[in-house]
Amino acid sequence: MLKIDDVAYEYHNECFHFDATISSGDIVALMGPSGAGKSTLLALMAGFIEPQKGRILVEGKDVVGKVPSRRPFAMLFQEHNLFAHLSVRQNIGLGLEPSLKLSAEQQQQIDKAAKQVGIAQYLDRLPEQLSGGQRQRVALARCFVQPHKIWLLDEPFSALDPVLRAEMLDLVKALATENNITVLMVTHHLSDAKAIASHFMFMANGIIADNGVIGALQSNHHSTMLREFVSAAE
Repeated sequence: MLKIDDVAYEYHNECFHFDATISSGDIVALMGPSGAGKSTLLALMAGFIEPQKGRILVEGKDVVGKVPSRRPFAMLFQEHNLFAHLSVRQNIGLGLEPSLKLSAEQQQQIDKAAKQVGIAQYLDRLPEQLSGGQRQRVALARCFVQPHKIWLLDEPFSALDPVLRAEMLDLVKALATENNITVLMVTHHLSDAKAIASHFMFMANGIIADNGVIGALQSNHHSTMLREFVSAAE
């Protein structure tokens, strides 16, 4: 279980305050207007910024104060963040061992991950020799080989065309479901949320203003602000 407990953060007179509980295996779409705090929440969880107060608990253990590499999260950005001078195999291997001194077992893990995301034939290529969709598959494979059970996805497929984006979302959902991965995904596309998520969090004015199961997005039980956002997105 993941618990965001009374987490507060202030930056340039912008105030954010988050409380949430997410069950293992949930796929949560983080939605809301620009500046609402979606990416800020992921950055706080990943450790790129630290809160002024509050706790971020993973299976009851607080990760606040730990450096990003010591937190149990794998993160996938809108930019794939691949190293241009490293092969696909090496870029994936960074998720296992930053020194790239990989054992035979780890090499097998890379082969398996590459096969699962559909890039096994490109392992010896450089990122510049791949399409945008293929590069994002490499970044996803790097997430997948890590032992972490929580993935933080910050609009990783927004630059892809709709067909490729749908393929990548299907792939994330399949991998997450198969391996009981908890996913938090920032998206501005309501269709993406409905395609992949089991739950949603609607963020506005620096807080999690509403949340629930994805099938209830348009329910009258939710806030007027959320219903207006959903109507505008359709």
